[in-house]
Amino acid sequence: MSEIITAAILAIGDELLSGRTKDKNIGYLANFLTLKGIDLKEARIVSDDEDAIVKAVNELRSEYDYVFTSGGIGPTHDDITADAIAKAFGVGIHHDPRAMAILEPHYAARGMEFTDARKRMARLPIGSELIDNPVSKAPGFQIGNVYVMAGVPAIFQAMVDALAPGLKSGVKLLSKAIDCPFGEGTIGDGLASIQKAHPETAIGSYPRFDGKTYSTQILVRSRDEDAANAAIKAIAELFEELKS
Repeated sequence: MSEIITAAILAIGDELLSGRTKDKNIGYLANFLTLKGIDLKEARIVSDDEDAIVKAVNELRSEYDYVFTSGGIGPTHDDITADAIAKAFGVGIHHDPRAMAILEPHYAARGMEFTDARKRMARLPIGSELIDNPVSKAPGFQIGNVYVMAGVPAIFQAMVDALAPGLKSGVKLLSKAIDCPFGEGTIGDGLASIQKAHPETAIGSYPRFDGKTYSTQILVRSRDEDAANAAIKAIAELFEELKS
């Protein structure tokens, strides 16, 4: 069996914590990683504060195989992610010549001055690799197991898609659902026993209410199809017992 690959996402920005901007990147990345067989184990949101970013990055990169960040790599003064990542890795930061070679002709072709603010988007930690940005050209970057990308959803998504070929794939998690006509209070004890008897699965219950009655959808996740099927069978038998 292939190894289990784990990941975390760190979303950066005061605007996320204030509620002004609604995050769309965590969900997109979660779907993307699920298809790659990579387990997204943690999602954090931090402010535009260098110390907070450094602390979170160092904690996450030591815990998971991959760390993906979104936000804070634009041209303005509060775009501090690149500096924070450099600090987290203990390396310097510079105007990367590869990034400069992408951005300078891009702005020239549009008849726009390549200002110091725009040059900020070429400031990358020394030793980084570029992440392609087919939308607005300003690249993201990778250093170690950390992938740093823009916060704008369309750009973030394009960057994530560009990473796909280079990411390791793990064993994909299978999901099987079964609908239950009972509420969680009725099935809770039985489900706990089934979960204990089927340790190779993760069993989740999701309550529903149609305005009149409660019901539940049960979701069984496992990397072993036989184990998932065995748990589903046990759950179906539990429902039959409760009906009688």
